[in-house]
Amino acid sequence: MTGTNTGGVRLEEVFKVSGVPTHTFVQPKKYPELLLNLQTPGRCLVIEGPSGIGKTTAIDKALSEVGVTEATTKLSARRPADLEYIEILPETPAAGTVMVDDYHKLPVKTKAALADYLKLLADSEDEKTKIIVLGINQAGDSLIEFAPDLVNRIDVIRFETEPDEKVSELLGRGQNALNIKLNVFDEIVAAASGSFYLAQMLAREVCLAAGLLVQQSDLKHTDVSFEAISANVWDRLALSFKRRTERFCRGTKLRKEGRAPYLHILNWLATGKSWTLDLRDAIRRNTKLRGSVGQVVDKGFLRDLVEGNDEIRDVLHYDEFSKQLTVEDPQYLFFLRGVPWRQFAHDIGFLSVEFDRRYDFALSFAGSDRDIAEKLFAALAENEVEVFYDKNEQHRLLAEDVEDYLRPIYQSEAQFVAVLLGPDYPKRIWTKIESDAFKERLVDGAVIPVWFADAPPSMFDSTRDVGGLDFDRTKDHDKQIGTLTETMLAKLAESR
Repeated sequence: MTGTNTGGVRLEEVFKVSGVPTHTFVQPKKYPELLLNLQTPGRCLVIEGPSGIGKTTAIDKALSEVGVTEATTKLSARRPADLEYIEILPETPAAGTVMVDDYHKLPVKTKAALADYLKLLADSEDEKTKIIVLGINQAGDSLIEFAPDLVNRIDVIRFETEPDEKVSELLGRGQNALNIKLNVFDEIVAAASGSFYLAQMLAREVCLAAGLLVQQSDLKHTDVSFEAISANVWDRLALSFKRRTERFCRGTKLRKEGRAPYLHILNWLATGKSWTLDLRDAIRRNTKLRGSVGQVVDKGFLRDLVEGNDEIRDVLHYDEFSKQLTVEDPQYLFFLRGVPWRQFAHDIGFLSVEFDRRYDFALSFAGSDRDIAEKLFAALAENEVEVFYDKNEQHRLLAEDVEDYLRPIYQSEAQFVAVLLGPDYPKRIWTKIESDAFKERLVDGAVIPVWFADAPPSMFDSTRDVGGLDFDRTKDHDKQIGTLTETMLAKLAESR
């Protein structure tokens, strides 16, 4: 090992990746608020924030400081035996100080009962029971959802990501304890993204690479490449996280010609500044993926994917009420932020993760054929592609000049236009507007005609020169819709 061993503290005692820090404990910004609450008898507390940010460490230190550590009952929603105790808490008189960790993992019924109990404690000003609830982002909002009267009756302390100066203070304490100087100090601060845990982990890896396992008698400067350290850490984490990330990105079934909604969701989370992704906001900001991502969110597919897979649920938490996806494990956040997304998407099997056009398909049809259009839309959307279907755009059309709104969609914003040429198509004014917008695209192969068997000869017979598909209302609709969908998706895949 490098340097002179003083027989003092060891690396694992300084930059700790488990347990409560000793040499590197730094008071979070919210620490004074935490102490004030713990010194106030009978006032319950909710502590929320991302994992690895120092919530549990801060509460342990604060409990010790006010002298109630030994008298505190610590429970976790992750432990089955503790769940039983949490459920009977409302029936436990003079329970003392009880800490309920991982609140977001509790069943809905238990959350509601706990919220009612906190309200009862507040109303009765019970000084013999104090409940401390810990959870990830929005834990306080979730409690108040069940018991709105809790507003102003409990304290909610939000532990956000810590500022760089706090992370720097942690690293400085570690350097002093080991008598070292980290040559990649600033890089660690940046990569930690406000997480005390990640700062500890990365500093530990730097010291390990430099062979500094114990306190040095003479000041020792490290000389390592942060890029190499980061790559080694990422490769090690990939052994645990890569498979479950692929599983999430594929969704319930890989649709290679689709818009990869799950992959984009995870990419948005990885590239954002927060540990939590607000999907409602993300969908508003990413209009080209509004349909495909909106569908997996609104239909509960995202919820089922997270809750139905233990490996995914260990690293991600999805709140159906707030539509927020949160990273549970700080190591997983580090892994996500190092994923080469374009190559990753290609390796999984997606044909493209960059989209030049707002829609993959736009449907043009007469109102009398809406039943067929709706089925075709549903079948295409099920395959995670973006489809313009006017029924889903009514709220936008109301505030627009309809003709001006539709023209660019059929003219260029949709990669392909599927035209349902039923008997009434040539007779409607809106189909005339739409066809005028896309008719120049016939020669480019961007228009997919669907000829109805009961449609008489018309001006649109010229579409047969470019090839198309047939539909017969007297035959099985679902089977024909399946054939149309498969053919259209194959054309989309070929174009990509």
